[in-house]
Amino acid sequence: MNSRKKVVIVAGEPSGDLYGAKLVEAMASLSPKVECYGIGGSEMEKTGVHLLFSSAELAVVGVTEVLAKVGHIWRAWRQMKRFIKDHKPHLAVLIDYPGFNLRLAKVFHDNAVPVLYYVSPQVWAWRPGRIKKIAKRVAKMAVILPFEASLYEQEGVDVEFVGHPLLDILDAGLSREKARRQLGVAADALFIGLLPGSRGGEVKALLPPLVGAAEILASDFPTSRFMIPLASTIGRDAVQGCIAGSRLPIEIVEGRAFEVMKAADLLLMASGTATLEGAIAGVPMVIIYRLSPITYLIGRILVKVKCIGLANIVVGRKVVPELLQGEVTPQRIALEAKKILQDHAKREEIKDEFRLITDKLGGKGASQRVARIALQMMGVA
Repeated sequence: MNSRKKVVIVAGEPSGDLYGAKLVEAMASLSPKVECYGIGGSEMEKTGVHLLFSSAELAVVGVTEVLAKVGHIWRAWRQMKRFIKDHKPHLAVLIDYPGFNLRLAKVFHDNAVPVLYYVSPQVWAWRPGRIKKIAKRVAKMAVILPFEASLYEQEGVDVEFVGHPLLDILDAGLSREKARRQLGVAADALFIGLLPGSRGGEVKALLPPLVGAAEILASDFPTSRFMIPLASTIGRDAVQGCIAGSRLPIEIVEGRAFEVMKAADLLLMASGTATLEGAIAGVPMVIIYRLSPITYLIGRILVKVKCIGLANIVVGRKVVPELLQGEVTPQRIALEAKKILQDHAKREEIKDEFRLITDKLGGKGASQRVARIALQMMGVA
């Protein structure tokens, strides 16, 4: 008789894939009695998860962007429902990706499969009414931002602040000097990282103005050097196509995003989890984002936060500039960049704020804490 417990893990985004992989590793270190299935990417697959569907087919942002992926999303949905019915898993771990996962939570709940939701939907930003839905469908919330737990406690949800998994993933011992040596960047060079996002649509919308800003900055700072750390979800051709017409020798490296961040004097980057990585690295940044007009209009009505970048949200104020929609131009990005580069006091203020972020995020050990919760929910010692 097979005594192993079947866990379904669903991660629809690159960050969730990474968090899921670290969770699987942590569960494996605590118990040999677990086998994992689900939706994820290459990181989860490396840890031995039996992928039922690839998350690379699912990652989207915004309302209109979903339409291009609706066929993939529908196939993934059917695949998951069939697996739940045929294999009766012992636990579901749903990581972020709320548009899909909150609906899937109901299917698990209706089939008597307990749900551990890891990485909360951003109910503090928009659609707070989803907390009531979560209370009905989710057995336990494992939240990664310090202010999230109280929102769920108020609604009677079983919740635990586990800390942020990025602190387990990022190399805390990596110094600026070591990162520069590894990347071949001179100690005295002005080094700027360009991070246009991890989705194809983001790269297409944001990389051209980032490259334009780099060209402006290069004319003001002739010895500056620029590098793009390529996300695993983005093909090199997509990036090279955007920079082919530039007169700058912009370098592309595979992955190595945190090395680029630690080595950089400044980051010009898309809003997202990466801004928190940059803050943990302690590097000033300019955050940019651009959505389709319809998605943006809906967001303006529904979103209730003053900042869009996680780095600013965790700090609690707009410590680094954020540019949205029509503000995302080469000229405006370069202007905000120069304000930081030319103001030593401003740079130090940003670094001081970012030094406090690690403590706010709960320290290391998030993956182990969530693994213990998952095993307890399955009755695995």
